[in-house]
Amino acid sequence: MRTLWRIRKYAKPIGGILPIYLVLVFGATIFSVINLSALIPLMQVLFDQVEVVNEPTSQGWSLEYIKQQFYNYIMTLIASGGRVHALYFICGLVACSVVLANLFRYASQLILAKVRVRVIRNLRQDAFDKVLRFDLGYFHQQHKGDFISRLTVDVQDVEQSVVSGMKALIKEPLLLLGYLVALFSISPELTLYTLILIPTAGFGVSVVARKIRKWSGMSQESMGQLGGVLDETFTGMRMIKAMNAEKWVKSRFAKNLDSYARETYQIASKSNLSSPISEITGVVVLVVTLTLGGRIVLEEGVLQAATFIGFLVIFSQLLNPAKAISVASAQINKGLASAKRIFEIIDQETSPVRSEFAKPELKSAIDFHLVDFTYGKELVLSGLDFKLYKGEALALVGPSGAGKSTIADLLCGFYQPSKGQVLVDGLELNAIDPHLWRAQLSFVSQEPVLFDDSIRENILFGLEDVSEGDLKRAVQAARVDEFTDRMADGLATKVGTNGNRLSGGQKQRIAIARALLRDPELLILDEATSSLDAQSEHLVQEALMNLTKGRTTLLIAHRLSTIQHADRILVLNNGAVAQIGRHHELLQRDGLYREMTRLQSF
Repeated sequence: MRTLWRIRKYAKPIGGILPIYLVLVFGATIFSVINLSALIPLMQVLFDQVEVVNEPTSQGWSLEYIKQQFYNYIMTLIASGGRVHALYFICGLVACSVVLANLFRYASQLILAKVRVRVIRNLRQDAFDKVLRFDLGYFHQQHKGDFISRLTVDVQDVEQSVVSGMKALIKEPLLLLGYLVALFSISPELTLYTLILIPTAGFGVSVVARKIRKWSGMSQESMGQLGGVLDETFTGMRMIKAMNAEKWVKSRFAKNLDSYARETYQIASKSNLSSPISEITGVVVLVVTLTLGGRIVLEEGVLQAATFIGFLVIFSQLLNPAKAISVASAQINKGLASAKRIFEIIDQETSPVRSEFAKPELKSAIDFHLVDFTYGKELVLSGLDFKLYKGEALALVGPSGAGKSTIADLLCGFYQPSKGQVLVDGLELNAIDPHLWRAQLSFVSQEPVLFDDSIRENILFGLEDVSEGDLKRAVQAARVDEFTDRMADGLATKVGTNGNRLSGGQKQRIAIARALLRDPELLILDEATSSLDAQSEHLVQEALMNLTKGRTTLLIAHRLSTIQHADRILVLNNGAVAQIGRHHELLQRDGLYREMTRLQSF
């Protein structure tokens, strides 16, 4: 119930909607009861059993008084126009009440749809916003497919839970109450007899509901794993086909699919059990009602046959909201299991936000002072100590796993050092506003991230109020116009998922144009040309020269030929500084840099 109450908060503002919904549901209930109750006088007119009331015994607007006045009016119609005239009136009353009941019901469903859409929008947006606030390390520990499953499938289940919850807590109880009032007005004794057996259905359904919640949680976990397998498969399709690994991938998918199918079957078997329990209980109660009511009609003569048939018709409808509540209970429990998974994301602790941040301003240097960094139990950086001066191009080289990309991540503020400090002009980096700091830097990686949008939007990448002149200058400096001029749609050309309609060089130049447009104070190039052919690399290198001119730049490279123009070269080995100097200086010394240069010269 606590989770359901928490979901309700996402429907805000609900204060103005809830009273309208209650009024509409109440109206639908009243007219639903009227059109069923009108069957009793209808049958009495047909069988000539209309009760004659000479003098009303009740006063005011009680049910008994309204009933007596109604029958007096029916007798007046019969006296003036015959039973056919009364029949027309009752049929018209039934038709009007059916129309009005459905109008009220439709309007209430529109209100419910508005609440449902508001809940899933706010819940999904809240979860997505929280995901964007997670540290980068959190994504290394989680499956991407699980995130997608929680934000799509789980939210969809919560949507059904909200609808079922609104019905189970408001609509169906009101309808149930309306039918009970009608039944008590016909025969309190018979109504009390029949209500004794109904709670047994609730007990059976509650047992089923607990089972459903357990299996729903397991099913959603499996769906997340299945989404992860699909994401990995589609991302690595080229490699899968090249390595003839279809059979292995198929086996992985089948294993996860079998697990999901097994758990889904368990949910279906439990969910489908709630309806038969309600149905069987309803039939048992109906049989008991027929037995008791038949005895009252045949032996005691307290009820007329027409009244008893009307009682049975209303009672049969009483079972529908009762069954709807039991089915809603199963759906709510499934939705609660999904909501729990979503709230696990929303409630996940993120790094504490400082109340005050300093404004970033690089005037002198960025100082890595005796920095250690541990990833899990592995020591990635150890005692790292160097400075990156303003306006300097500093290259990082070293074997794979030496810690080059980790330094870039620390510089971006994605992680905090395990020991030591990263200082900007003597001020700790974690004391600087991270958004303002990242606004002053640009990052160009080996695999640029492009979105399924136009080339223009991928270059702008969220920037607003950019003039066409600035955009054109960035496009020309990055040599993007060299290929967009040959495209029919130019900058409006769609790049496809992750830029799959473009070559590696074209994607890299778009990333460089994106960096140029931001006019960054600090530039990080993480092996920006390592995956390009010679011709593409030449064009990209020209664009990079335009980009790095006069900027503080951190260059990460495996290919040493691309960093010979750097002001200084930092050679890393096992997470520590092995050598530092200019290209020609390092070549004159024995050490790792000269060995790497010799190996690459072949």
